[in-house]
Amino acid sequence: MESEEVGLCFPHLLNSSCRRAQSHSPEAVLIYTVLFLLSLLTATLNLLVIVSIAHFRQLHSATNLILLSLAVSDFFIGLVVVPVETFMWKSCWLFGDLLCLLYFLLPITLIISSIISVVLISVDRYVAICHPMHYHTRITMKRVQVTVCVSWVYSFFFAVGILHENYYNLGAYKSCHGECLITIAVAADLVLGFFIPISIIVIMYLLVFVVAVSQARAMRSKVATVTFHSTQSKKSEIKAARNLGILVLVYLMCYSPYCVVLAGQPILVGMSLEVIMIFVMYVNSCLNPLIYALFYPWFRKATKIIVTLEILKPGSRDFKII
Repeated sequence: MESEEVGLCFPHLLNSSCRRAQSHSPEAVLIYTVLFLLSLLTATLNLLVIVSIAHFRQLHSATNLILLSLAVSDFFIGLVVVPVETFMWKSCWLFGDLLCLLYFLLPITLIISSIISVVLISVDRYVAICHPMHYHTRITMKRVQVTVCVSWVYSFFFAVGILHENYYNLGAYKSCHGECLITIAVAADLVLGFFIPISIIVIMYLLVFVVAVSQARAMRSKVATVTFHSTQSKKSEIKAARNLGILVLVYLMCYSPYCVVLAGQPILVGMSLEVIMIFVMYVNSCLNPLIYALFYPWFRKATKIIVTLEILKPGSRDFKII
């Protein structure tokens, strides 16, 4: 009997306590190591994005403000959500049913905010490439600031809404004490959290892609009336379209598995399969800044200044980054 109690989350609850998972096996150690590195890399890379955009005046633009919002949500996913989810996966939940429910407000809010940021980036690039003459009148700093604030408020209330079934049934979905398990409104999560954002992103990108292709053909035709400045501008727009396409593709690869699982059955967040799919989603938060590092020269330059501590020099806010 004593040996059985050692493996229980709550030894005094023999018949209703969950059992502790073996956390010292080679497989568990490997999983913990990978998830620790994912958490560290995600938080570090996104922190570099946040510091870069917030510090350097040349990076204070409407587009980068949206990237800043995306980086903030991804940063907290790496700093808080991944470590807590890792702990919850193989360990006992000791903090009660209310804190279990309140905790899930955070990752859902951050994920929805991240998704909305990708939508806003696609809309921003659509206006910049398809309607360049109206870009600076339609996409202003003030409008983007308000939109970003509204998106965060919406994300929080979205999280509150899809968890409504748990408010009057705290702990009703767990099978034993020591488990943190909740249910979500699947239809709302799929439609509002995936299908509508994906539809907007894909439509925006297709429109951007069509315009970018037509501009590339115009450049290759070498029309005499095209000036060097306009040619460079078109190249920049085409490059922006490519970067957006990569961002969208990575987003779809990371979020689609979870949504397939979500569509296939009523979901209890905390079960093994759902946890694996959720971690796949969190990988997207790590890949976003890597995309910036590969395709945005300003991020590489800003990172070098930060890492070499040149950022501490007087007047570093006015360094030429772009």
